[in-house]
This record gives sequence, structure tokens and C-alpha cells, in this order.
Amino acid sequence: MLMLYQGKLTPKQVRAWVINRFYLQKNIPIKDAAILSNCPETDVRRLWIGRIMRREGLGGSIGDVEGWVGFAESAGVARDDILRAKCLPGVRFAVDGYVNFARRADWTEGVAASLIEYFAKGELIKRIEAFKRHYPWIEPEGYKFFMSRLGQLDEANETTLRIVLRYCQTREMQLRAIDAAESMADIYWSLHDAIFVAYVIQNRPLADSLSG
Repeated sequence: MLMLYQGKLTPKQVRAWVINRFYLQKNIPIKDAAILSNCPETDVRRLWIGRIMRREGLGGSIGDVEGWVGFAESAGVARDDILRAKCLPGVRFAVDGYVNFARRADWTEGVAASLIEYFAKGELIKRIEAFKRHYPWIEPEGYKFFMSRLGQLDEANETTLRIVLRYCQTREMQLRAIDAAESMADIYWSLHDAIFVAYVIQNRPLADSLSG
């Protein structure tokens, strides 16, 4: 991400990031649904359903899939291409691991993993500024998704924190919640490492991902 913020990525490398990051975006609602299915608390399920609805594009929200596809189109990746594209094995392994964690772990840990989004607002602002400053070939229409996420993050983060503080009352549960949040940071790290190796160090052709 540092190279992206500094304007050092080529159009091909930006598009490779867009294509691979899409795999995470389309799996986030699946992860949230897994948490919901494990949760016995009615009040929490009601809160988490609202989160899923926003992620799925209901209630006036753009939604993660449609929003990211729109951003991809603004960056020069056709809708059909990103929908049928295949991500790197390292990206798939990291994201699938996160979804499986949400399925198998205690629901409080699944919720706590989303605490990492407390840092997302600052990152989104930096990302939008970097795109505008360094990548003018990206059509501004594509920023709508990021702007919509900025408007949702404060409420989503407060909901997540309120749930964790209420239900993670023992020291053991609190430590497990912290570990869950840190594990999400590892997911992002692994995802970006895989993209960096493939498209910066190895300089793989973008067609590898678009051969679907």
C-alpha cells in the first residue's frame, strides 16, 4: 500500500490490486453471515443483520460487490473481466482462512476481528487522496464506493466495539478478541504481500488473472 500512496504503481499494478482485492470484498458478507449463524444473542443478530444488509447493497447502500465493480470499471477493468477474474493463490488462501475462522470460532471472536476497521477510515482517506493525486486516469466516479464506506464506518465501528465490550467480559475473552483483530491485520498483510510479489517483483502479466 505504501507504493500506492506514493504514486509508484503502474496502471497494470493498480488494476492487479483491484482485481485481487475484489476477492476479499465479495467474501466479507459471507464472513459476516457466518458470524450471524453462530450467534445466539438476539440483540447482536439484529445489529449484525444491518451490517450485512449494507454490505450486500440493501437499504440504499452501494454494497461491497457492486461498489468494487464500479471502482474497477473506473480504473479500466471491465465488469465482466473482474466478475470472472481469478485471484492469486496467496490471496485466496488468506481470505478463505478468514471466512473459515468466522465459521469455526466463537462468534465474539468473529465480531472482534472487525475491530481492525477502526483504522480503515484513515486508510480510506489516504487512498482517495492518493488516487486523485497520483492516478488521474482513474475516473472520479469510482470513488463513490469509498465515500459511501466513509459514511458508514463510524457507526459500524461503534457497534462492533459495543458488542465486544459487552460480551467479552473475562480477561481470556478479551485477549482472544485482540488476537482476532490482529489476525485480520495479518490477512491484509498476506494479501498485499502476494500481490506485491506477483506484480511488482515478478512483473506478471495482468492477463494471468483475467484468463478466468
